[in-house]
Amino acid sequence: MKRRDFIIGTGAVALTAASYGNILGSNDKIGLAVVGAGRRGRWVLGEMLKTNQIRPVMFCDVWDEQVKRTTEYLELGKIPMTYDLEEVLSNDAVDAILLATPDHLHKNYAIRILAAGKHLLLEKPVTLHYNEGPMLKEAVANSGVVCQTGTQQRSGQMYQRVKEEFFGGSKKLGDMVFVRAVWSNFGWQRRQLQQRPMPKNFKWDTFLGPSQKMDYYWPRYDGWRHYKEYGTGILSDLLTHWGDVAQWMMDDTNPLDAVTTGGIYHLKDDRTNPDTVNTIIKYKAGWNFTFECSVMPVKNKHDSVLFHGTEGQLELFRAGYIYTPHKGEPVIFQNDENLTHAHVKNFFDAIKTGAQLTAPIDVGLNAVKPSHLAAASYWSGKRMQFSADQTDIVEVI
Repeated sequence: MKRRDFIIGTGAVALTAASYGNILGSNDKIGLAVVGAGRRGRWVLGEMLKTNQIRPVMFCDVWDEQVKRTTEYLELGKIPMTYDLEEVLSNDAVDAILLATPDHLHKNYAIRILAAGKHLLLEKPVTLHYNEGPMLKEAVANSGVVCQTGTQQRSGQMYQRVKEEFFGGSKKLGDMVFVRAVWSNFGWQRRQLQQRPMPKNFKWDTFLGPSQKMDYYWPRYDGWRHYKEYGTGILSDLLTHWGDVAQWMMDDTNPLDAVTTGGIYHLKDDRTNPDTVNTIIKYKAGWNFTFECSVMPVKNKHDSVLFHGTEGQLELFRAGYIYTPHKGEPVIFQNDENLTHAHVKNFFDAIKTGAQLTAPIDVGLNAVKPSHLAAASYWSGKRMQFSADQTDIVEVI
């Protein structure tokens, strides 16, 4: 195999000795391992298989039942499974890894994967805590391998076209006043779970990872998004996506401060993350971003990002957009592109041909900044901002 430079984002990345072994020809299939074989891992792997560019090599999970469900759903037959990430990292047949674990495991697992010279698709949010960002960025820079992050709108042709047509200097919307995002109705996070006996072949301590040690409790595993130790629920799972879209279109990844209100208004179980939130984030370029979300069955006509300008408005959602100028007739566009499929294809193209990644590590870290601010405001009850040196989140005085 020939050595080649990989272009990630806008700059060349020097390949480490370890990563040279992972350079593939255009017709070679990528040996892939899945770390975290639950619902999201299962879905993304399914789209990867449709590209006909991978060979599933190994699964790594804390529960063998998750792997069984995934292999049966995707009709994969017998694929080796391990509970130990080191077995994946030491396997020379593994070229790339899909990391789809709970959020609290992302940083430590990603750093180990990158140090081992394996290409990485890191699901969003890339970090659970804001201070993890510099460590992850350094790990990517030192690895020389491809690291794609999980904001799949970045690979969508419609989103790319909207960016060029409406936000590329055309001023079709006039001066932007504010941006509003809504996204609700999440049955999976609405579930109210009960304790059950620990399943056979389930590794509770491995699931806990770096979080606080505690006795086994099933809802914390099956409903990990309900608990702030493992994720920030709707403030990361959903705000990360729409915040990324807003920042991308507005060319502004500098949220100044945020105020969030909400609570556990409806689901009176022992969850700690809110079931309903509203947040307002102020940006450096002079615009406000509002985010409204509930796991409850509130059904919007479109779960969307709505851009309000002095000359018109644009409602952008995954299935299309509606452009409504102040003068003239509305323009409706329908979109049926599979964003996850487009995103994994871009990842594979970057591995094989050096194609530019649509969501390199800087995009992933910027995408989660508004979520970190919003969560900090929710938990503190204060308006929160980044510190002057951008290393911490502090109260606005």
